[in-house]
Amino acid sequence: MAPSKSFVLLLCLFLVGHFVESHRLLQSLEHGYLQMTKEGAEGSLVNESAAVGLNCGGLCTVRCSQSSRPNLCKRACGTCCARCSCVPPGTFGNYDACPCYASMTTHGGARKCP
Repeated sequence: MAPSKSFVLLLCLFLVGHFVESHRLLQSLEHGYLQMTKEGAEGSLVNESAAVGLNCGGLCTVRCSQSSRPNLCKRACGTCCARCSCVPPGTFGNYDACPCYASMTTHGGARKCP
C-alpha cells in the first residue's frame, strides 16, 4: 500500500522543521560562545563572571560534532572549557580565539584540548 500524498507532505514538513531547529540551536550556541569570548578571553586567565553562564556541554557538543571519537573529544573539551572558560568556535582550529585552550599541552608537547 502506497503512502498518501498528505502523509508524505507532512513527513517532509516535519523533517524541514527539524533541520531548521537544529540549525537555529547551533547558531545560538556559537553566538553565545562569541559573546563570551569578547567579554573574557583576552588572556589565559579565567574570567569567573563569564564562567558562571558558560555552557561547556553545549559548546563542546558543537566543537566535537565531527570527531571520530566524540566521547573522548567531549571529555577533553569539557576539562579544557572548565579550566579556561572558553571553547574555540567551529569543529577544529581557531585556537587564537582562546589562548588558554591552545596553550594546554601534554608532557610530550601535544595539545590536550581538541
